Amino acid sequence: MKPQHHVFICMNRRPEGHPRGSCQALGAGAVLDAFAAEVEKRGLFEKVFITGTFCMGPCDKGPTVVVYPEGVWYGKVTPQDVPEIFSKHLEGGELVERLRLM
Repeated sequence: MKPQHHVFICMNRRPEGHPRGSCQALGAGAVLDAFAAEVEKRGLFEKVFITGTFCMGPCDKGPTVVVYPEGVWYGKVTPQDVPEIFSKHLEGGELVERLRLM
């Protein structure tokens, strides 16, 4: 089975006060939960895979989310942004420009 999209969410945690910060400290756990809930709500189990990762680099812009196969990077993603990412990008093929990093 090959999904249409694979979404990677940075779950990296650094010690409190680390100069680079971390996506986990910025709410990545809630973002991952929101993505998982949205997959379930929309019944997209075989079309959208969700994976938590370690550091992907832009820690100061976290939580960071990367969507493949397009290779689109989103930053400062909140749980409230997740339905829009599903509706626009994952189902509609349109990027969410206000969150786009690269």
